[in-house]
Amino acid sequence: MSEQDYLNDISEIKNLMNRSSRFISLSGLSGIFAGIYALIGAAVAYWLVANSGREYLILDGKVFRLIMLDLFLIAFFSVITAIYLTTRKARKNGEKIWDTSSRRLIINFLIPLLAGGAYILIILNQQKYGQTGALMLIFYGLALINASKYSIGHVRYLGITEIILGLIAAIFPGYGFWLWVIGFGLMHILYGSIMFAMEKKQ
Repeated sequence: MSEQDYLNDISEIKNLMNRSSRFISLSGLSGIFAGIYALIGAAVAYWLVANSGREYLILDGKVFRLIMLDLFLIAFFSVITAIYLTTRKARKNGEKIWDTSSRRLIINFLIPLLAGGAYILIILNQQKYGQTGALMLIFYGLALINASKYSIGHVRYLGITEIILGLIAAIFPGYGFWLWVIGFGLMHILYGSIMFAMEKKQ
């Protein structure tokens, strides 16, 4: 065998190992749609607060409950869209949608996310609202980084970006809403667009 044949074999082995240990069917389009849902949800939340007659929220208020519903719908539609597009991509590529790597990805993603969600609910119950946006960005970023070990597409860099935005929001809580919009809206669209462009080149 020639040296080139050896290099080709090594490259093929590396690709097989990468496929077996990482979930590679994540769709860039799902990131774009998640960003769009976040922007729509942010616009709804802004409208609710602007028309509530007060500049602050209370835990048992109607506007607060509507915003919680708004956040739930953003997450729900983002997850459903991601499942649909990722499943479609996996089937197109002849890959399994539910295997060891995908299970590891979901578990490692959910651990920081659920811990962060529980902590945010605790501080909201204590009537502490100022750092909510910052905490959402930080814990979401940690979840992305934790799950990036079992995925591709530079998910880690999106996670780092979310954490940086969250820290900025913690320093300047008055801009928390707009940094949330940037993190969950614009960054998702940007990252999803880059991923989608990379998928087209493959």
